[in-house]
Amino acid sequence: MTPKTIERNYRAARDRYAEFGVDTDRALRQLSAIRLSVHCWQGDDVGGFERSGALDGGIQATGNYPGKAGTPDELRSDLDLAFSLIPGRHRLNLHSIYAETGGKKIPRDELEPEHFEGWMSWAGRRKLGLDFNGTFFSHPMAASGFTLSSRDESVRRFWVRHARGCRRIAAAMGRKLGSPSVVNIWIPDGSKDISADRRTPREILRKSLDEVFGERISPKLVLDAVEGKLFGIGSESYVVGSHDFYLGYAVANRKLLCLDSGHFHPTESVPDKISAVLSVLDEILLHVSRGVRWDSDHVVILSDEMRGIAEEVIWNGYLDRVHIGLDYFDASINRVAAWVIGARSALLAFLIALLAPAQKLRELEIAGDNTSRLALMEALKGLPFGAVWDYRCLAAGVPAGDGWMRQVKDYERRVLAARA
Repeated sequence: MTPKTIERNYRAARDRYAEFGVDTDRALRQLSAIRLSVHCWQGDDVGGFERSGALDGGIQATGNYPGKAGTPDELRSDLDLAFSLIPGRHRLNLHSIYAETGGKKIPRDELEPEHFEGWMSWAGRRKLGLDFNGTFFSHPMAASGFTLSSRDESVRRFWVRHARGCRRIAAAMGRKLGSPSVVNIWIPDGSKDISADRRTPREILRKSLDEVFGERISPKLVLDAVEGKLFGIGSESYVVGSHDFYLGYAVANRKLLCLDSGHFHPTESVPDKISAVLSVLDEILLHVSRGVRWDSDHVVILSDEMRGIAEEVIWNGYLDRVHIGLDYFDASINRVAAWVIGARSALLAFLIALLAPAQKLRELEIAGDNTSRLALMEALKGLPFGAVWDYRCLAAGVPAGDGWMRQVKDYERRVLAARA
Protein backbone atom coordinates (compact mmCIF):
# COMPACT_ATOMS: atom_id res chain seq x y z
CA MET A 1 0.00 0.00 0.00
CA THR A 2 1.44 3.36 -1.01
CA PRO A 3 1.75 6.31 1.39
CA LYS A 4 -0.81 8.23 -0.66
CA THR A 5 -3.31 5.39 -0.33
CA ILE A 6 -2.72 5.19 3.42
CA GLU A 7 -3.22 8.95 3.80
CA ARG A 8 -6.38 8.88 1.67
CA ASN A 9 -7.81 6.00 3.68
CA TYR A 10 -6.96 7.80 6.91
CA ARG A 11 -8.80 10.95 5.87
CA ALA A 12 -11.90 8.89 5.13
CA ALA A 13 -11.56 7.05 8.47
CA ARG A 14 -11.10 10.34 10.32
CA ASP A 15 -14.35 11.65 8.86
CA ARG A 16 -16.18 8.43 9.69
CA TYR A 17 -15.01 8.47 13.31
CA ALA A 18 -15.92 12.15 13.61
CA GLU A 19 -19.55 11.13 13.03
CA PHE A 20 -19.27 9.28 16.36
CA GLY A 21 -17.62 12.24 18.07
CA VAL A 22 -14.14 10.69 18.01
CA ASP A 23 -11.02 12.74 17.25
CA THR A 24 -8.62 10.32 15.55
CA ASP A 25 -5.70 12.77 15.66
CA ARG A 26 -6.05 12.97 19.44
CA ALA A 27 -6.25 9.19 19.70
CA LEU A 28 -3.01 8.87 17.74
CA ARG A 29 -1.25 11.35 20.00
CA GLN A 30 -2.34 9.36 23.04
CA LEU A 31 -1.21 6.10 21.45
CA SER A 32 2.24 7.53 20.72
CA ALA A 33 2.72 8.09 24.47
CA ILE A 34 2.20 4.40 25.36
CA ARG A 35 5.43 2.59 26.26
CA LEU A 36 5.37 -1.19 26.09
CA SER A 37 8.01 -3.10 28.04
CA VAL A 38 9.19 -5.70 25.51
CA HIS A 39 10.53 -8.88 27.10
CA CYS A 40 14.02 -9.98 26.15
CA TRP A 41 13.37 -13.69 26.84
CA GLN A 42 11.29 -14.23 23.70
CA GLY A 43 14.55 -13.96 21.75
CA ASP A 44 16.27 -17.02 23.24
CA ASP A 45 13.53 -19.14 24.81
CA VAL A 46 14.28 -17.90 28.37
CA GLY A 47 17.81 -19.30 28.18
CA GLY A 48 19.89 -16.35 29.32
CA PHE A 49 23.68 -16.40 29.36
CA GLU A 50 24.30 -18.14 32.65
CA ARG A 51 24.32 -21.62 31.07
CA SER A 52 23.07 -23.22 34.27
CA GLY A 53 21.19 -26.04 32.56
CA ALA A 54 17.67 -26.84 31.41
CA LEU A 55 14.65 -24.72 32.22
CA ASP A 56 12.72 -25.56 35.36
CA GLY A 57 10.43 -23.90 37.86
CA GLY A 58 7.34 -24.21 35.69
CA ILE A 59 9.00 -22.51 32.71
CA GLN A 60 8.71 -24.27 29.36
CA ALA A 61 9.42 -22.95 25.88
CA THR A 62 8.16 -25.28 23.15
CA GLY A 63 9.41 -25.45 19.57
CA ASN A 64 12.77 -25.57 17.83
CA TYR A 65 12.64 -22.82 15.20
CA PRO A 66 16.22 -22.19 14.06
CA GLY A 67 18.24 -19.05 14.75
CA LYS A 68 17.69 -18.23 18.43
CA ALA A 69 20.09 -15.75 19.98
CA GLY A 70 23.06 -17.27 21.77
CA THR A 71 25.03 -14.20 22.85
CA PRO A 72 24.17 -10.73 24.17
CA ASP A 73 25.16 -9.13 20.88
CA GLU A 74 22.97 -11.52 18.91
CA LEU A 75 20.03 -10.83 21.20
CA ARG A 76 20.51 -7.07 20.93
CA SER A 77 20.77 -7.34 17.15
CA ASP A 78 17.45 -9.19 17.05
CA LEU A 79 15.88 -6.63 19.36
CA ASP A 80 17.16 -3.77 17.19
CA LEU A 81 15.25 -5.20 14.24
CA ALA A 82 12.11 -5.84 16.31
CA PHE A 83 12.05 -2.32 17.76
CA SER A 84 12.54 -0.83 14.28
CA LEU A 85 9.29 -2.49 13.18
CA ILE A 86 7.15 -1.48 16.18
CA PRO A 87 5.71 2.06 16.06
CA GLY A 88 6.64 4.25 19.02
CA ARG A 89 9.40 4.34 21.62
CA HIS A 90 9.28 1.55 24.16
CA ARG A 91 11.19 -0.25 26.91
CA LEU A 92 13.07 -3.51 27.38
CA ASN A 93 12.39 -5.97 30.17
CA LEU A 94 15.43 -7.98 31.35
CA HIS A 95 15.86 -11.03 33.57
CA SER A 96 18.94 -11.35 35.74
CA ILE A 97 20.15 -14.38 33.75
CA TYR A 98 20.98 -11.99 30.91
CA ALA A 99 23.94 -10.60 32.83
CA GLU A 100 27.22 -10.15 30.96
CA THR A 101 29.96 -11.48 33.20
CA GLY A 102 32.85 -11.75 30.75
CA GLY A 103 32.85 -15.52 30.95
CA LYS A 104 33.15 -15.57 34.74
CA LYS A 105 30.68 -17.60 36.79
CA ILE A 106 29.03 -15.04 39.08
CA PRO A 107 26.52 -16.41 41.61
CA ARG A 108 23.11 -14.81 41.24
CA ASP A 109 23.25 -13.35 44.70
CA GLU A 110 26.48 -11.53 43.76
CA LEU A 111 25.36 -9.85 40.53
CA GLU A 112 26.11 -6.14 40.34
CA PRO A 113 25.10 -3.23 38.07
CA GLU A 114 28.40 -3.61 36.20
CA HIS A 115 27.18 -6.93 34.82
CA PHE A 116 24.42 -5.07 32.99
CA GLU A 117 26.47 -2.13 31.78
CA GLY A 118 26.27 -3.40 28.20
CA TRP A 119 22.49 -3.39 28.36
CA MET A 120 22.38 0.06 29.94
CA SER A 121 24.68 1.53 27.30
CA TRP A 122 22.68 -0.08 24.50
CA ALA A 123 19.39 1.17 25.95
CA GLY A 124 20.79 4.65 26.50
CA ARG A 125 21.86 5.00 22.88
CA ARG A 126 18.38 3.99 21.75
CA LYS A 127 16.55 6.06 24.36
CA LEU A 128 14.88 2.97 25.84
CA GLY A 129 13.92 2.46 29.45
CA LEU A 130 14.86 -0.80 31.18
CA ASP A 131 12.78 -2.96 33.52
CA PHE A 132 14.16 -5.86 35.52
CA ASN A 133 13.32 -9.23 37.04
CA GLY A 134 15.05 -11.54 39.45
CA THR A 135 15.37 -15.08 38.09
CA PHE A 136 14.09 -17.57 40.67
CA PHE A 137 14.15 -20.67 38.45
CA SER A 138 16.60 -22.85 36.50
CA HIS A 139 19.08 -22.93 39.36
CA PRO A 140 20.32 -25.59 41.84
CA MET A 141 19.09 -23.48 44.75
CA ALA A 142 15.56 -23.75 43.31
CA ALA A 143 15.67 -27.53 42.90
CA SER A 144 13.31 -28.15 45.84
CA GLY A 145 10.58 -26.08 44.19
CA PHE A 146 10.85 -23.38 46.87
CA THR A 147 12.89 -20.17 46.86
CA LEU A 148 11.78 -17.15 48.91
CA SER A 149 9.35 -19.42 50.77
CA SER A 150 11.85 -22.19 51.47
CA ARG A 151 12.00 -23.70 54.94
CA ASP A 152 15.74 -24.14 54.35
CA GLU A 153 17.17 -20.91 55.74
CA SER A 154 20.30 -21.04 53.59
CA VAL A 155 18.17 -21.34 50.45
CA ARG A 156 15.83 -18.59 51.56
CA ARG A 157 18.69 -16.23 52.39
CA PHE A 158 20.31 -16.86 49.00
CA TRP A 159 17.17 -15.77 47.18
CA VAL A 160 16.63 -12.78 49.47
CA ARG A 161 20.15 -11.62 48.61
CA HIS A 162 19.40 -12.14 44.92
CA ALA A 163 16.18 -10.14 45.08
CA ARG A 164 17.80 -7.30 46.99
CA GLY A 165 20.68 -7.23 44.53
CA CYS A 166 18.22 -7.04 41.63
CA ARG A 167 16.64 -3.93 43.12
CA ARG A 168 20.07 -2.28 43.35
CA ILE A 169 20.80 -3.20 39.75
CA ALA A 170 17.46 -1.74 38.69
CA ALA A 171 18.20 1.43 40.66
CA ALA A 172 21.39 1.85 38.64
CA MET A 173 19.37 1.41 35.47
CA GLY A 174 16.81 3.97 36.56
CA ARG A 175 19.53 6.43 37.52
CA LYS A 176 21.49 6.07 34.27
CA LEU A 177 18.51 6.10 31.93
CA GLY A 178 16.43 8.72 33.75
CA SER A 179 13.37 6.47 33.98
CA PRO A 180 12.30 4.29 36.93
CA SER A 181 12.81 0.58 36.42
CA VAL A 182 9.89 -1.69 37.25
CA VAL A 183 11.25 -4.64 39.24
CA ASN A 184 8.90 -7.59 39.20
CA ILE A 185 9.13 -10.54 41.58
CA TRP A 186 7.70 -13.85 40.40
CA ILE A 187 8.68 -17.11 42.07
CA PRO A 188 7.70 -20.66 41.05
CA ASP A 189 7.27 -21.89 44.64
CA GLY A 190 4.60 -24.50 45.16
CA SER A 191 3.64 -28.14 45.29
CA LYS A 192 2.77 -30.64 42.58
CA ASP A 193 0.42 -32.55 44.86
CA ILE A 194 -1.82 -31.75 47.81
CA SER A 195 -0.08 -29.69 50.47
CA ALA A 196 -0.55 -30.41 54.17
CA ASP A 197 0.67 -26.97 55.17
CA ARG A 198 -0.19 -24.01 52.97
CA ARG A 199 0.28 -21.55 55.79
CA THR A 200 3.98 -21.81 56.64
CA PRO A 201 5.44 -21.18 53.16
CA ARG A 202 3.27 -18.08 52.82
CA GLU A 203 4.39 -16.78 56.18
CA ILE A 204 8.00 -17.37 55.13
CA LEU A 205 7.38 -15.62 51.80
CA ARG A 206 5.96 -12.62 53.59
CA LYS A 207 9.02 -12.49 55.83
CA SER A 208 11.32 -12.71 52.79
CA LEU A 209 9.50 -9.96 50.93
CA ASP A 210 9.68 -7.70 53.98
CA GLU A 211 13.44 -8.22 54.03
CA VAL A 212 13.78 -7.64 50.29
CA PHE A 213 11.86 -4.38 50.43
CA GLY A 214 13.48 -3.33 53.70
CA GLU A 215 16.12 -1.39 51.79
CA ARG A 216 14.40 1.83 50.79
CA ILE A 217 14.97 2.86 47.17
CA SER A 218 13.40 5.97 45.68
CA PRO A 219 10.39 5.34 43.39
CA LYS A 220 12.13 7.71 41.00
CA LEU A 221 14.55 4.84 40.41
CA VAL A 222 12.63 1.64 41.17
CA LEU A 223 8.98 0.59 41.18
CA ASP A 224 8.43 -2.74 42.95
CA ALA A 225 5.86 -5.26 41.69
CA VAL A 226 4.76 -8.72 42.82
CA GLU A 227 3.21 -11.31 40.51
CA GLY A 228 0.90 -14.18 41.39
CA LYS A 229 -0.06 -17.27 39.46
CA LEU A 230 -2.88 -19.83 39.40
CA PHE A 231 -0.66 -22.90 38.93
CA GLY A 232 2.42 -24.04 37.07
CA ILE A 233 4.23 -27.13 35.93
CA GLY A 234 5.25 -28.78 39.19
CA SER A 235 2.96 -26.56 41.25
CA GLU A 236 -0.41 -27.76 40.02
CA SER A 237 -1.95 -28.20 43.47
CA TYR A 238 -0.49 -25.33 45.48
CA VAL A 239 1.15 -22.03 44.57
CA VAL A 240 2.61 -20.08 47.47
CA GLY A 241 2.52 -16.72 45.69
CA SER A 242 -1.10 -16.82 44.57
CA HIS A 243 -3.06 -13.82 43.33
CA ASP A 244 -4.83 -13.53 46.67
CA PHE A 245 -1.57 -13.57 48.61
CA TYR A 246 0.05 -10.87 46.50
CA LEU A 247 -3.07 -8.73 46.35
CA GLY A 248 -3.09 -8.57 50.12
CA TYR A 249 0.64 -7.93 50.27
CA ALA A 250 0.52 -5.21 47.60
CA VAL A 251 -2.32 -3.39 49.34
CA ALA A 252 -0.68 -3.63 52.77
CA ASN A 253 2.73 -2.53 51.52
CA ARG A 254 1.80 -0.19 48.63
CA LYS A 255 3.51 -2.26 45.93
CA LEU A 256 2.49 -2.67 42.33
CA LEU A 257 0.40 -5.78 41.72
CA CYS A 258 1.28 -7.60 38.51
CA LEU A 259 -1.69 -9.05 36.64
CA ASP A 260 -0.45 -11.57 34.08
CA SER A 261 -3.20 -12.41 31.60
CA GLY A 262 -1.97 -16.00 31.41
CA HIS A 263 -1.97 -16.60 35.16
CA PHE A 264 -5.66 -17.00 35.86
CA HIS A 265 -8.35 -19.57 35.27
CA PRO A 266 -9.69 -19.40 31.68
CA THR A 267 -13.10 -18.31 32.98
CA GLU A 268 -11.66 -15.38 34.94
CA SER A 269 -11.62 -11.92 33.39
CA VAL A 270 -8.36 -10.02 33.70
CA PRO A 271 -10.00 -6.81 32.37
CA ASP A 272 -12.50 -6.98 35.24
CA LYS A 273 -9.67 -7.21 37.78
CA ILE A 274 -8.04 -3.96 36.64
CA SER A 275 -10.60 -1.54 38.07
CA ALA A 276 -11.06 -3.82 41.08
CA VAL A 277 -7.44 -3.62 42.19
CA LEU A 278 -6.91 0.00 41.11
CA SER A 279 -9.68 1.01 43.48
CA VAL A 280 -7.24 0.22 46.32
CA LEU A 281 -3.80 0.45 44.65
CA ASP A 282 -2.05 3.43 43.12
CA GLU A 283 -0.47 1.57 40.20
CA ILE A 284 -0.30 -1.90 38.69
CA LEU A 285 1.84 -3.85 36.26
CA LEU A 286 0.24 -5.73 33.38
CA HIS A 287 1.95 -8.70 31.79
CA VAL A 288 0.16 -9.22 28.50
CA SER A 289 0.26 -12.83 27.39
CA ARG A 290 -2.08 -15.34 25.76
CA GLY A 291 -2.86 -18.53 27.55
CA VAL A 292 -4.29 -21.41 25.53
CA ARG A 293 -5.96 -23.92 27.87
CA TRP A 294 -3.16 -23.33 30.38
CA ASP A 295 -0.44 -20.74 30.95
CA SER A 296 1.25 -21.55 27.66
CA ASP A 297 2.47 -18.00 26.94
CA HIS A 298 1.38 -17.80 23.31
CA VAL A 299 2.16 -14.71 21.24
CA VAL A 300 -0.26 -11.87 21.90
CA ILE A 301 -2.87 -11.31 19.18
CA LEU A 302 -5.83 -8.96 18.78
CA SER A 303 -8.07 -11.18 20.89
CA ASP A 304 -11.18 -10.29 22.87
CA GLU A 305 -9.08 -10.50 26.04
CA MET A 306 -6.46 -8.10 24.68
CA ARG A 307 -9.13 -5.67 23.54
CA GLY A 308 -10.87 -5.93 26.89
CA ILE A 309 -7.66 -5.12 28.76
CA ALA A 310 -7.05 -2.08 26.57
CA GLU A 311 -10.63 -0.85 26.93
CA GLU A 312 -10.51 -1.15 30.71
CA VAL A 313 -7.28 0.85 30.88
CA ILE A 314 -8.27 3.54 28.36
CA TRP A 315 -11.97 3.99 29.11
CA ASN A 316 -11.31 4.41 32.83
CA GLY A 317 -8.40 6.83 32.41
CA TYR A 318 -5.84 4.46 33.94
CA LEU A 319 -3.08 4.94 31.40
CA ASP A 320 -0.85 6.86 33.82
CA ARG A 321 -1.36 4.21 36.54
CA VAL A 322 -0.68 1.09 34.51
CA HIS A 323 2.69 -0.25 33.34
CA ILE A 324 2.32 -2.53 30.33
CA GLY A 325 4.71 -5.37 29.57
CA LEU A 326 4.70 -8.29 27.16
CA ASP A 327 5.35 -11.79 28.50
CA TYR A 328 5.38 -14.81 26.21
CA PHE A 329 7.95 -17.11 24.64
CA ASP A 330 7.19 -19.07 21.49
CA ALA A 331 10.05 -21.13 20.08
CA SER A 332 7.96 -22.58 17.24
CA ILE A 333 8.04 -19.47 15.01
CA ASN A 334 10.52 -16.76 14.04
CA ARG A 335 11.36 -15.14 17.37
CA VAL A 336 11.79 -11.61 16.00
CA ALA A 337 8.42 -11.88 14.28
CA ALA A 338 6.89 -13.04 17.59
CA TRP A 339 8.04 -9.82 19.26
CA VAL A 340 6.66 -7.68 16.45
CA ILE A 341 3.33 -9.47 16.16
CA GLY A 342 2.69 -9.29 19.90
CA ALA A 343 3.72 -5.65 20.32
CA ARG A 344 1.83 -4.42 17.27
CA SER A 345 -1.28 -6.37 18.29
CA ALA A 346 -1.18 -4.89 21.79
CA LEU A 347 -0.75 -1.36 20.44
CA LEU A 348 -3.57 -1.89 17.95
CA ALA A 349 -5.85 -2.98 20.80
CA PHE A 350 -5.05 0.24 22.67
CA LEU A 351 -5.69 2.29 19.52
CA ILE A 352 -9.11 0.68 19.07
CA ALA A 353 -9.93 1.51 22.69
CA LEU A 354 -8.80 5.11 22.15
CA LEU A 355 -11.04 5.35 19.09
CA ALA A 356 -14.19 4.55 21.07
CA PRO A 357 -16.55 7.30 22.32
CA ALA A 358 -16.09 6.16 25.91
CA GLN A 359 -17.90 9.15 27.40
CA LYS A 360 -20.93 8.56 25.21
CA LEU A 361 -21.03 4.90 26.23
CA ARG A 362 -20.81 5.91 29.86
CA GLU A 363 -23.63 8.44 29.50
CA LEU A 364 -25.90 5.81 27.94
CA GLU A 365 -25.11 3.45 30.80
CA ILE A 366 -25.83 6.06 33.46
CA ALA A 367 -29.11 6.89 31.72
CA GLY A 368 -30.07 3.22 31.84
CA ASP A 369 -30.24 3.00 28.04
CA ASN A 370 -28.47 -0.32 27.82
CA THR A 371 -30.01 -1.06 24.43
CA SER A 372 -28.33 1.94 22.84
CA ARG A 373 -25.10 1.17 24.68
CA LEU A 374 -24.95 -2.33 23.22
CA ALA A 375 -25.92 -1.11 19.75
CA LEU A 376 -23.16 1.50 19.81
CA MET A 377 -20.57 -1.00 21.02
CA GLU A 378 -21.43 -3.27 18.10
CA ALA A 379 -21.42 -0.43 15.59
CA LEU A 380 -17.88 0.51 16.64
CA LYS A 381 -16.62 -2.91 15.58
CA GLY A 382 -17.29 -2.05 11.95
CA LEU A 383 -15.40 1.26 11.93
CA PRO A 384 -12.14 1.54 9.94
CA PHE A 385 -9.62 1.32 12.76
CA GLY A 386 -7.25 -0.48 10.39
CA ALA A 387 -6.88 2.67 8.29
CA VAL A 388 -6.00 4.67 11.40
CA TRP A 389 -3.44 2.04 12.42
CA ASP A 390 -1.82 2.07 8.98
CA TYR A 391 -1.51 5.85 9.25
CA ARG A 392 0.11 5.49 12.67
CA CYS A 393 2.66 3.09 11.19
CA LEU A 394 3.34 5.44 8.28
CA ALA A 395 3.86 8.40 10.61
CA ALA A 396 6.22 6.31 12.77
CA GLY A 397 8.27 5.21 9.78
CA VAL A 398 7.46 1.49 10.09
CA PRO A 399 5.77 -0.72 7.48
CA ALA A 400 1.98 -0.93 7.53
CA GLY A 401 0.07 -4.19 7.25
CA ASP A 402 2.34 -7.22 7.09
CA GLY A 403 4.96 -5.41 5.00
CA TRP A 404 7.39 -5.67 7.91
CA MET A 405 7.67 -9.43 7.36
CA ARG A 406 9.86 -8.85 4.30
CA GLN A 407 12.53 -7.35 6.55
CA VAL A 408 12.21 -10.20 9.03
CA LYS A 409 12.52 -12.82 6.30
CA ASP A 410 15.55 -11.07 4.84
CA TYR A 411 17.14 -10.97 8.31
CA GLU A 412 16.37 -14.64 8.73
CA ARG A 413 18.21 -15.49 5.50
CA ARG A 414 21.19 -13.25 6.21
CA VAL A 415 21.61 -13.63 9.98
CA LEU A 416 19.47 -16.25 11.68
CA ALA A 417 20.21 -19.04 9.21
CA ALA A 418 23.93 -18.70 9.90
CA ARG A 419 23.35 -19.39 13.61
CA ALA A 420 21.73 -22.72 12.85
